[in-house]
Amino acid sequence: MRPFAQFALAGCLLAATGTAHADEAKFLQSFKGNFAGKGIVKVTTDAPTVNVSCTFKSNATSTSLALDGNCRGLIVVTRAISADLKAAGAKYSGTYVGSRTGPAQLNGSRSGNAINLGIRWAKEVNGDRKAQMKVERTGENSIRLTVVDTDPKTGKSIVTSRIDLRRT
Repeated sequence: MRPFAQFALAGCLLAATGTAHADEAKFLQSFKGNFAGKGIVKVTTDAPTVNVSCTFKSNATSTSLALDGNCRGLIVVTRAISADLKAAGAKYSGTYVGSRTGPAQLNGSRSGNAINLGIRWAKEVNGDRKAQMKVERTGENSIRLTVVDTDPKTGKSIVTSRIDLRRT
């Protein structure tokens, strides 16, 4: 009877893994499309907030998500922003381009409708090389991109960018 129990447990684990992969693929596909919206950006934690308008194109496969866009603030300043993520189960890794320091590394995992990522900047930003990014489905046709960093003077978490996008 013991070999049967081990076989049954192995089968359950394999089935659960397949379901998790299918759920992740469905989740990633929900980000596919063109998006536009508005938000705020702070270059550093103590810099003034700048209102931005953004457009993004999002491509997704069963194991990856690529967000490519542009944000415009102060009428004439435009910055290209992109995030390329690879999924292995609910774990994610990739790169983020949008900071003036160069490409940053991303690592994290999904929780519900959000991918929570640690950022490792190419150079120091706000006194260190760490921040947090959240890529979140806020509705069937909307997503929010948020970056939070720590203010080196106060130690408090500061939202340095929040962009709300709707499918176009």
